[in-house]
Amino acid sequence: MTKTVCVVGLGYIGLTSAVMFSNYGMKVHGVDINPSVVRNINEKKLHIEEQGLQEMLDRAIDEGMFTASTTPQEADAFIISVPTPINPNKTANLDYVKEATKSIVPYVKKGNLVILESTVPPKTVENIMIPELMKTGFEIGTDIYVAHSPERVIPGKIFEELVNNDRIVGGINEKSAQLTKELYECFVQGEIHLTNVTTAELVKVMENTYRDMNIAFANELSKIADNIGVNIWEAIQFANLHPRVNIHFPGPGVGGHCIAVDPWFLVEIGGDNAQIIHHSRHINDSMPAYTAQKTLSILDENNIVGGKVAVLGLAFKGNVNDIRESPSIAVIDYLQQLGLEVVSFDPHIKENNHVTQTQHLEEATRDADILLVLTDHNEFKTFDPHTITTNHKIVFDTKNCLNRKVWQNAGFQYYLLGDAKNR
Repeated sequence: MTKTVCVVGLGYIGLTSAVMFSNYGMKVHGVDINPSVVRNINEKKLHIEEQGLQEMLDRAIDEGMFTASTTPQEADAFIISVPTPINPNKTANLDYVKEATKSIVPYVKKGNLVILESTVPPKTVENIMIPELMKTGFEIGTDIYVAHSPERVIPGKIFEELVNNDRIVGGINEKSAQLTKELYECFVQGEIHLTNVTTAELVKVMENTYRDMNIAFANELSKIADNIGVNIWEAIQFANLHPRVNIHFPGPGVGGHCIAVDPWFLVEIGGDNAQIIHHSRHINDSMPAYTAQKTLSILDENNIVGGKVAVLGLAFKGNVNDIRESPSIAVIDYLQQLGLEVVSFDPHIKENNHVTQTQHLEEATRDADILLVLTDHNEFKTFDPHTITTNHKIVFDTKNCLNRKVWQNAGFQYYLLGDAKNR
């Protein structure tokens, strides 16, 4: 029976998984190569923002169930949860997975279970992890067991979804899958489905690619709506009343470590067989430039030359402090290329992660010619527009998160991405 777990990688998924196991009776040791991350965790200081995480971390440390360092230690089970970014040429960078696997080799004992949680291209366990684990001298599948169990959670609801969502477990053999299922059963209430490792790898990438392609469809629809006098948000809501239709909504681009990255894994391994996936990625990657150009067009329409843009939102999604692959950063870069002055504000990003960022809303909006909403934080939804001082009262909402009537009653011209009906 698994009693001790070593989790390698203490980011959004690794840290939340680690404290979840430690709050459900497992003795957990967390590992991260960043000394400051380790130091802060041991001091109960969080480097990520997630509801409930602080309380669960405090409890785990206070009860002696969780420790962290920069090196692994022996355990019954090892969980690898490290980043899998893409290279500039859009190929998968699996260096973190390889190095994390290398790091645990000296600590693996006979009978141990090794699980990869990171989202990866299919065949990663077979081609990257197993060759490293063979250096232990143990027979894979008999002496040590290996599986892939990808997370299926969304920032802001990680703990809720870790417990309630169904989970896919792919083992290199039946026993590897079964042992992994038994480990996660300590807290997972959703159904745990068993398959082989490559199927599990593909399933997770498929899920994120489906969402990316759906958003690309919505973004194309928003451009069409702009040309025919339609509010695409209204049209999508009506279309989704059909019992077999579920169209996502448009936006200024797609961000985060998953949806903006994982489809490239399929493009890389699929080649000419991944044409729709590839085209969808290009559509979504084109939205920041489109958003910047629309912003310039609105300024031109109001006879404003140049001008200052107050960007509201740097995080890739609402109510998180995560800027990985955030389209906001790309939008800002395009705005500056168009000769516009930009000041950005995000209440969830506490350190200035972009040269345009200020920690004060008043500084961002002061003398602004247009407010550009790129992230649907709750704080933005509840802003009182009467309290915002700008040079021109114009707002461009790319997330449909503001109350149109409230802002119009406050004297603002309200523009919505994909809405030519109410313009």
